[in-house]
Amino acid sequence: MAEQRAPVHLISLHELKRNQVDDLLDLSMRLKRRAGKASLSGKTVGLLFFRGSLRTRTSLEAATTQLGGNTINLSAASDFWELESAEGSIMDGRAPEHVKDAAAVLSCYVNALAIRPKPAGASWSVDRRDAEIRMWARHARVPVINMESVLWHPLQALADLMTMRESLGDLRGKKLAFVWTHSPTPANPAAVHSLLLAAISQGMHVRVGAPAGYELDSEVMSQAQALAQENATSILSTTSMPEAARGAHVVYARSWHSLEDYGNPTLAASRRSRANSWMIDEKLMASGAEARLMHAMPVRRNLEVTDEVLDGPRSLIVQQAENRLHSQKAVLSLLLGS
Repeated sequence: MAEQRAPVHLISLHELKRNQVDDLLDLSMRLKRRAGKASLSGKTVGLLFFRGSLRTRTSLEAATTQLGGNTINLSAASDFWELESAEGSIMDGRAPEHVKDAAAVLSCYVNALAIRPKPAGASWSVDRRDAEIRMWARHARVPVINMESVLWHPLQALADLMTMRESLGDLRGKKLAFVWTHSPTPANPAAVHSLLLAAISQGMHVRVGAPAGYELDSEVMSQAQALAQENATSILSTTSMPEAARGAHVVYARSWHSLEDYGNPTLAASRRSRANSWMIDEKLMASGAEARLMHAMPVRRNLEVTDEVLDGPRSLIVQQAENRLHSQKAVLSLLLGS
């Protein structure tokens, strides 16, 4: 009997080689121009959500269906129980089943597992390990696709790269500004981390503008600095919105947690209240180089970004969201296509 090859997973985009990312982007563009063949005929993708979703769930279901496959959608809120993810644990708590057992069984039913885990939310140093998604990948016998963990959001970053290529052409030498925005419901910095590394790998100059205390993960920033040196480009962090946006070709608005106050909602709310002026408006956009606006959504209008900018001619947010469909078709085609 032939030995079964280990499945290929997509946990973070930077774990792929540059040419693999380029191949995915090229295929995404081709699939957007014309419908793909039914390369997933007879294949089933299991979608496991431990947190809510709108774009990710809908776009992945649509992508699978349009390629001739099927999805099984499971939500932790209604369809199954808590799962234990710690290795070697004595399971005398609330979770009646271990991830390693669930992964082995579900691998018998589906051809791929797409998972959005839920962080514990108490400690950044613990949550940043992404232990749960890594546990699924370790024990699944089918490809595991990360639908946004604490540290990484590869599907969003791939769609973001596609959108910037459509708008700007060759990305080498272009300037991308990540600008933190005020929101009572900040996200994990996963989308920013993923695009940060991906953009630098494509030769973009990157600036990160955020108030003091909202610095990105230190290890990710060290990776970014090393990549910038390797790709003869640059990365700059600043606490000034105008400095971050000045000369940018793309302003990427995003609210993310203060990692200093992670796990302490009282301190986190107090810090956010002191940064409520961080909103993207036309004046800020005008300081860029015909800057385009991007945002991973959901976006709080007139709190994170003004209506004028969101509904204006340089807003790419709908195109960006649409490209989730096409880029995820590319991921599914390469992982599962016959």
